[in-house]
Amino acid sequence: MSTKSKIKVIKKGEVRNTEVPVLAEKKSKQESARQMVSNVTNWVSDFQVRKREETKIAFEQLFAARPQTGEI
Repeated sequence: MSTKSKIKVIKKGEVRNTEVPVLAEKKSKQESARQMVSNVTNWVSDFQVRKREETKIAFEQLFAARPQTGEI
């Protein structure tokens, strides 16, 4: 076994800041507002499409061709 271990001596002047601060993606207020409006618009559109489909199915079931009692 080796009794010598490697130790690195760092002097005060040699210390470097190795951490690089992570820059968060900054969006302007206008860009953030535009994104929110887009999200809400998509939600409303999806809701309307879903509602139309449900209404269409309900009307089709309600007014489906059923045999009348007086018909032969």
